[in-house]
Amino acid sequence: MKLLEERIQKDGIVREGNVLKVDSFINHQMDIPLFREMAKEWKRLFAGKPINKVLTIEASGIGIAAVVASEFNVPVVFAKKSMSINLDYDNYETKIQSFTHKKIYNVIVSKKFLTAEDHVLIIDDFLANGCALMGLLDLAKEAGATVEGIGIAVEKGFQQGGELIRSKGIQLESLAIVESMNSETGEIKFREQPHQN
Repeated sequence: MKLLEERIQKDGIVREGNVLKVDSFINHQMDIPLFREMAKEWKRLFAGKPINKVLTIEASGIGIAAVVASEFNVPVVFAKKSMSINLDYDNYETKIQSFTHKKIYNVIVSKKFLTAEDHVLIIDDFLANGCALMGLLDLAKEAGATVEGIGIAVEKGFQQGGELIRSKGIQLESLAIVESMNSETGEIKFREQPHQN
C-alpha cells in the first residue's frame, strides 16, 4: 500500500537490532484517517470472505483492529495478555513470545467471544517472527473458528514470520513489507506488491 509505505519512509525510524519505530502514527499515537485507508484496503483484499469477527492481540493491534472491524461492520475481539478479576475462567489459552518485549505471555480469549461459528480476520500492527500470529491461530483452532485471512500493517520481510504463515496456506495481506532497513543510514526498502493499491 503506497500510502503506508510513504508514511513509513517519512516518519518511521530505524534503530539497531532490526527495530522499526512507527509509534508516531501506528502503535503509540494513532493516525485514524490512515487506519481507515488501511481498513478499506483490507476490505478490498478480503472481499467475498464471510468475515464476522476481527481478532487481534493487546495492545498495539487494538486500534487498527477496531477501525477494520468498523469497516467490516463486525465486532473485534482481542486476546488478553493477563488474567484479570473481571474475566471468566472459561477461556482459550496459549503462550506467545514477544519480539519487542522479549518475554513470554500467557494469552487468553474468553470462550464466549470466539466460537466454532466464527469466521475471523486476524489483524495486527507488525509481523516479524510470527510468534503472536501463531498464538492467535492456536486460539482460533482451539475455538474451532475459521481463519479467513490475516491483515498486517508492517511485515519485516527479512524475518521468517511471513514465510511461516504463508506456508500454512492462509491468505496473508501485509500492507507494507520491509525488505531491508539500515539503522546507520535510516534507509528502508520495500518489497513490490503488484496486487495492492
